[in-house]
Amino acid sequence: MTAPLKHSDSVIVDVALGDRTYDIVIGRGVLPQLGARIAALRPGVRTAIVTDRNVAEHWLERTEASLAAAGIATSRIIVEEGEGSKTYAGLGQVSEALIAARIERNDLVIALGGGVVGDLAGFAAAILRRGVDFVQVPTSLLAQVDSSVGGKTGINSPQGKNLLGAFHQPLLVIADTAVLDTLSPRQFRAGYAEVAKYGVLGDESFFAWLEANHADIFAGGAAREHAIATSCRAKAAIVSRDERETGERALLNLGHTFGHALEAATGFSDRLFHGEGVAVGMVLAAEFSAELGMISQSGAARVKHHLAEVGLPTHLQDIAGFAQEGLADADALMTLMAQDKKVKRGRLTFILLEAIGRAVIAPDVEPSRVRDFLKAKLAAKV
Repeated sequence: MTAPLKHSDSVIVDVALGDRTYDIVIGRGVLPQLGARIAALRPGVRTAIVTDRNVAEHWLERTEASLAAAGIATSRIIVEEGEGSKTYAGLGQVSEALIAARIERNDLVIALGGGVVGDLAGFAAAILRRGVDFVQVPTSLLAQVDSSVGGKTGINSPQGKNLLGAFHQPLLVIADTAVLDTLSPRQFRAGYAEVAKYGVLGDESFFAWLEANHADIFAGGAAREHAIATSCRAKAAIVSRDERETGERALLNLGHTFGHALEAATGFSDRLFHGEGVAVGMVLAAEFSAELGMISQSGAARVKHHLAEVGLPTHLQDIAGFAQEGLADADALMTLMAQDKKVKRGRLTFILLEAIGRAVIAPDVEPSRVRDFLKAKLAAKV
């Protein structure tokens, strides 16, 4: 796999779902196309933009200008930044604001933001008047390569991540890579964990390309668009075959069983961003796979090395406040993992690795093996 030598024209990736097929438009400077694309899809539509305070400062006026240029009326709904908005209260706030804005069934909700805004706005759209269409305009790397694609929407419960939600596919995704320039280095790194995930779970050649080209991705070079498009194609292919995660789509949760438990243990706070939890979770999944005799020790070490090389956390001890009760307790983490969405009849299901590029669904993992593994990792000297 070779990166293009210069920024190319926008790339369009289709998510093939029959009459609900939609485009992911990827490229530098594609945000101004939003209004025209919406007008072509839904002439005469009215919209409401859901965003957070930080994104609003940078991109709300430009988004509104694109809609105005296409003659599209819009209103704005601004929530607080972070996972704290992905709650019952946050859902109530957005839903009531959409009703007050008189968004009807033939109108559109626009999610302008990262994964939190996309999940929250998408879920509100899914339940508003029993279903209103929405458009994703992801402004974080994590959202562009993962959460904006595939129709998973939802909020967190105090008992676990994303435990309330709905499958609700967007009408369109506009992924402008220029908006990523305003991300903090930490936010960008967190999103990169999801990019690396696609190579680890199903494409060793892409993972090798990332090992060679990650510096250009972080620097905003042409490799960035290539990495995002490759990630979106990988996810779109899986979603088109298994939209509601009855089988293969579960592979996209590589690292998430461990990662979501760690997020819950840290109170869904900025102590641990979602992508950081996924990074630690992927390393744990790889090392647990090696302990079970599935992937080689060198393969697990290669995953860990690459994530560490780009500055992501790879040890439990890397997490802020690691010694806090709940995070440094194997039994407490096991309790949180028991709320994972992949649990069936109380039995843990993990996504594990046979090799880099070959993930498998592992049902009925013996809890005692996981507990002993976690206790060893928690006691490790880094």
